[in-house]
Amino acid sequence: MKSWCKNLLAAGLSLAVLSACSSNDVDEEPVSELKELNATVFPEINWSASVGSGVGDYYSRLRPAVEYGKIFSAERNGLVVAFDEASGEKLWEVDFSDLFKDRLLGKNKGARLAAGMTAARGKVFVGGESGLLAALDAETGAVVWSVQASGELLSAPTVGENTVVVNASSGSLDAFDVDTGEKRWSYENALPNLTLRGTGAAAFQAGGFFVGTADGKVAVVVKDNGQPAWEQPIYTPKGGNEFSRMADVDMTPLPVGDNLYAVSYNGNLVSMEMRSGRVLWTRKYSSFNELAASGVQLYLVADSSRIYALDRRNGLELWSNSELANRELTSPVVFDDYLVVGDFEGYLHFINRNDGSIVGRIEVDSDGLYSQPLVVDGKIYVQGRSGKLARIALP
Repeated sequence: MKSWCKNLLAAGLSLAVLSACSSNDVDEEPVSELKELNATVFPEINWSASVGSGVGDYYSRLRPAVEYGKIFSAERNGLVVAFDEASGEKLWEVDFSDLFKDRLLGKNKGARLAAGMTAARGKVFVGGESGLLAALDAETGAVVWSVQASGELLSAPTVGENTVVVNASSGSLDAFDVDTGEKRWSYENALPNLTLRGTGAAAFQAGGFFVGTADGKVAVVVKDNGQPAWEQPIYTPKGGNEFSRMADVDMTPLPVGDNLYAVSYNGNLVSMEMRSGRVLWTRKYSSFNELAASGVQLYLVADSSRIYALDRRNGLELWSNSELANRELTSPVVFDDYLVVGDFEGYLHFINRNDGSIVGRIEVDSDGLYSQPLVVDGKIYVQGRSGKLARIALP
């Protein structure tokens, strides 16, 4: 069975249609076994801590944030922890399930945190499947404000100046005052009959929030009034059934210079003019992962966990690597001369950015890695499914 069936979210379709995902008509693609490695780099874990019980097998995009000399992390059940970045000492922790059990989480089964962490403006922002969005004081962990968004929150909040936005699974981009939580506006987008489970966070640039939609578009929404400056389809859904017509843009559009890059599931990778949305080039790739870029190179982990490097000026493919195919790779991140990805068995892989060869590997969490690694000041921070939070460096 193809792994994408595990991530589908149906709306308005019968269970009979969804049962096709478990049909024997679709062959299981083999998971690539790890080969013996002739390593040239040797990453080390120089600090780690446990943050509750992690996220288990649930879909999640929780990942740590590093700001103000602290490391912020959270787990699905509601525990949020701040560590001193230099010493690793725990500075504070709060439990959302206790904080909000008599209010926003009163009718829900725990916090079910899945969106965050984002640290900015002296605060830490985190949200969850209940629609709860909360701002915590970065210094103490005290709740500054909390609100109910328009739907599930499955991707990180985005802060742009005095505004924080969240992309809800209902198709609404909700904006709140960063200091008070007062709602400023909502940008509504209709959902197709069938979408992937997940949303991409917005990117903020030049007074606008750039966001992908479930119907295969990228839009820029003006921060001051919530009006779209432009909307650009990057893929027109085709096919005779709802599965083949899925075109979700479930990643954060990537601004580089004057251009914007985005990719859709079952669709296209595109380069656009940031100012107008005009498509400069398009290539046929399918992904729900974040993109990464360095210099003229653009990096993509496709939905099959095959890794590609392209020339971002024209979309021409420079190299590809299928050695980690179907290992449920995380989104990639650039680290020095390497591209770094995690996999479902908990390994972090270091890939030469020039030719795509795997040059290093380290096991971080045997329960698996699921979120894009974070690079700050020459170190990599990564969060595992068991709740293990680790900092990795090269000696």
